[in-house]
Amino acid sequence: QVQLVESGGGLVQAGGSLRLSCAASGRTFSNYAMAWFRQAPGKEREFVAGISRNGGVTEYADSVKGRFAISRDNAKNTVLLQMNSLKPEDTAVYYCAAGFTVVPVTVRQINYWGQGTQVTVSS
Repeated sequence: QVQLVESGGGLVQAGGSLRLSCAASGRTFSNYAMAWFRQAPGKEREFVAGISRNGGVTEYADSVKGRFAISRDNAKNTVLLQMNSLKPEDTAVYYCAAGFTVVPVTVRQINYWGQGTQVTVSS
């Protein structure tokens, strides 16, 4: 089992940037592909970005391509999500997630979830 703790959320104006961090503990971090999902009020949880075990493969939702970047540091057991050019529609709770597929892109491919961190983008 792996425990995931997110940090870095907050309130930012449209056009601004935030960097989310996820710290993992428990089983060997490099055994897991990692991802970020988000859930806005009244909406389903949706995929944002994913990264393979060694960081060689990344995937992004169309809505964030060119603005967000996912990365990981297996030596530090962390995964980051750099979010630039933020828009009000990016407002959501962001969840760090771990799975065993090459790059998890659906909720069903996730085995472990963090508690989430709120990101609010004001217009």
